[in-house]
Amino acid sequence: MTDALTQLRSMQAADLPVNGGRTLAYVYDSGLPDIDRIGREAVAAYAGSNGLDPTAFPSLLRMENEVVGTAADLLDAPESVVGTVTSGGTESVLLAVQAARDAHRGIERPRMVLPSTAHAAFHKAAHYFGVEPVLVPVGPDFRADPAAMAAAMDERTVLVVASAPSYAHGVVDPVTAIAAAAAERGIRCHVDACIGGWVLPYATRLGRDVPAWTFAVEGVTSISVDLHKYAYAPKGTSVLLHRTPELRRPQFFASAAWPGYTMLNSTMQSTKSGGPLAGAWAVMRSLGDEGYERLARDVFEAVDRIRAGVEEMPELAVVSTPDSTLLALTTDGSCDPFTICDEMAVRGWYVQPQMSFAGSPATIHLSVSAATLPHVPELLAALDEAVAAAVAAGPVAVDPAVATFIGDLDPFSLSEEDFDGLLLAAGLVGAAGAEGDPSTSSGHRLALPQRMAEVNAMLDLASAAMREALLVAFLDRLTRPTRRR
Repeated sequence: MTDALTQLRSMQAADLPVNGGRTLAYVYDSGLPDIDRIGREAVAAYAGSNGLDPTAFPSLLRMENEVVGTAADLLDAPESVVGTVTSGGTESVLLAVQAARDAHRGIERPRMVLPSTAHAAFHKAAHYFGVEPVLVPVGPDFRADPAAMAAAMDERTVLVVASAPSYAHGVVDPVTAIAAAAAERGIRCHVDACIGGWVLPYATRLGRDVPAWTFAVEGVTSISVDLHKYAYAPKGTSVLLHRTPELRRPQFFASAAWPGYTMLNSTMQSTKSGGPLAGAWAVMRSLGDEGYERLARDVFEAVDRIRAGVEEMPELAVVSTPDSTLLALTTDGSCDPFTICDEMAVRGWYVQPQMSFAGSPATIHLSVSAATLPHVPELLAALDEAVAAAVAAGPVAVDPAVATFIGDLDPFSLSEEDFDGLLLAAGLVGAAGAEGDPSTSSGHRLALPQRMAEVNAMLDLASAAMREALLVAFLDRLTRPTRRR
């Protein structure tokens, strides 16, 4: 047992750090060791508890109702509000779409209206539930266009979506106008506040200019907000709130069509560990309202300092004035974002590359945490050095033959041989490796590169459909079983 734990710690050393404020995607760090400890101990204490039956584990029911109540207070919800704790933002989004679809069973081919910046989870919901996504272009500030959204609504529309904020650019959509247009037509309006929902209310308290987006806006029928982001809870917890019980009811699933117990679920999961819920409850109780306001003050100070520092770098620019804690940076063409991301990694910082989309160039994404504030000078120094290194290297170039190869591929009939050829061209394969290594169909070892700029540049050349096909093939190769025979 001890050897297994030792091995776990050894393997974890190769992962991105989850503390220290240097990972600006995937994790959200309060910078408070005691809060991390409390959350993890609570997760461990409830790891064996099962949220399938709330009557069997009444402490889980109590915690869920209290967590939802706290979220309702924060988001200006009416007394009629109800909510559910889910495993994360994607599950909250899936349930919002599924509930909207099932509330209109008479509509054979339901649709939902999305700004083009809406999170990919809505496309996943469309794929799972057969709800057609109607994508509406956003304005030059990357915010949804209310008039265009209204024009896209029709008799088949079951849901309209707005973001608070959008992940890619960190801006809040004009929810008031979008929700009003939806309400006028009797359509549900969901606000995806998964990444901003727990920090934007405090931004408003701190005097920052944030567009209205909560249940205080008439016509908003549901909101999703993640607790494992800026509530700084352990992974993975989110809350889906509905304005009334009637709006939530289609979300529930029940089945007595078998000889076992009658299944009753409020989420996509049946059996689910009580650990994440207990971790969220414990962190929320420990921080309290004042603690969250203090953390919000820190994270927004960090955002402002980073933005000011970027403005001093002529090669970089902030894509859109952020409403929340997310920044998207673009370059002036003297260097490319992908090389900058690599150079930041060399200096101990993880920032996320974002591909070009709909005529907009590739960008660098930063999700800032409260723990980043003490390290902003180091971050800006590393960014300055990374930009200089990227300028010296020049924009990454894809071999013309490789670019032609990518252009000739059909994403809908991508073969094992096609993918092997691209891996070889990208330098992602080596000689046959040790037993258990992910391999190509020809037996070569699939090697994860230390630098990703050229790989990202190749993906950036590909169409959206080809990019998806290539990444699915890559994930398939990575996730092959390790046999112990």
